[in-house]
Amino acid sequence: MGPAPGRARRHPEAVLAVALWAGRFEAATDEALAELSESFSFDRALYHYDLAGSAAHVRGLAHAGLLTEAERDELLEVLVAIEREFDAGAFITETGDEDVHMAIERRAIEIAGPLGARLHTGRSRNDQVATTLRLFTRDALARVGEGVLDLVDALVALAERHPGARLPGYTHLQRAQAVLLSHHLGAHAFALVRDVDRLADARERLDVSPLGAGALAGSSLPLDPAYTAGLLGFAAPFANSMDAVSDRDFVAESLFAIALTGVHLSRLGEELVLWTTSEFGFARLGDAFTTGSSMLPQKKNSDVAELARGKTGRLVGNLTGLLVTLKGLPLSYNRDLQEDKEPLFDSVRQVLLVLRALTGAYGSLEFDEGRAAAAADDELLVAIDLAEALVREGVP
Repeated sequence: MGPAPGRARRHPEAVLAVALWAGRFEAATDEALAELSESFSFDRALYHYDLAGSAAHVRGLAHAGLLTEAERDELLEVLVAIEREFDAGAFITETGDEDVHMAIERRAIEIAGPLGARLHTGRSRNDQVATTLRLFTRDALARVGEGVLDLVDALVALAERHPGARLPGYTHLQRAQAVLLSHHLGAHAFALVRDVDRLADARERLDVSPLGAGALAGSSLPLDPAYTAGLLGFAAPFANSMDAVSDRDFVAESLFAIALTGVHLSRLGEELVLWTTSEFGFARLGDAFTTGSSMLPQKKNSDVAELARGKTGRLVGNLTGLLVTLKGLPLSYNRDLQEDKEPLFDSVRQVLLVLRALTGAYGSLEFDEGRAAAAADDELLVAIDLAEALVREGVP
């Protein structure tokens, strides 16, 4: 398949020349291994968080007396300049940019010369990557939680538009008892609020800074992990350096919380599919949230609901894949952990897309109170009420 999209073909000599770890090696990295190892094509999404972690590290080096104030300020200006390049889409990748972390350090050296190389003083890619990913995940879970709450608001608004609407409540997809639409939508809202609780709980647990843990056993330099943790807004620094660089529980927990959110979104999607069929006819979605058929002109398809349902398999798959990756890893860091990012990025992106689409769909939904009431007024649905009336009259 060739090189990763958007990247120049790798020259082994270039890979050897720029690799941070290349000092003891005499042979160049084979092109096949270079292609296998490459992650810049997807982890470039972390550039903002890597630069934030690097800025904290630079301040930490100055705090420890390892950089002068002038050196600190110059390196911070370099990091700002690099972020501007990324923001503008002007950052130029080079052969040997194995990942976004190495690319940023390479660019810092290009701009600042030997001072740029001091960006890596007292730091390993192991604690650097772990810090960057925690920063990303902390923000991502907050965005997902906000999206879930927006959907809850849309459900509440729909209930408020139809305060007295009723419909059948179902068990086994068979009509059971009549319920208010507000009560029915509230059941979905409660499940979604639990999802927000889970997202917040996972976010609280990941709020630990790995910066300063080094490759696995810290550094002999007088670094202050608590200082850099505070700069990055983490609740605490790491307590065990080996755990700090190898822990990906926070990714697995985040993927679980997102997957279960997806399960609840899938249930909403399935319900919308049913409600918008001719057989049910309880609801109609706005044209902006439906599609037609390439052959059948009468069709109005609830694709938004079907995709909400379908995407959930992908979210569950991302969780399952990561758990299988993690299950046999010895302490501490292993390159397998490179495989934690794509499932996380994908799950975050997909669930945000579904949340936004479903929120809009419920905002466009027209609920047919008459059709739903006719179904709710099925005389069989009061069977339990009649039975209970007999009980009150003393019938055993």
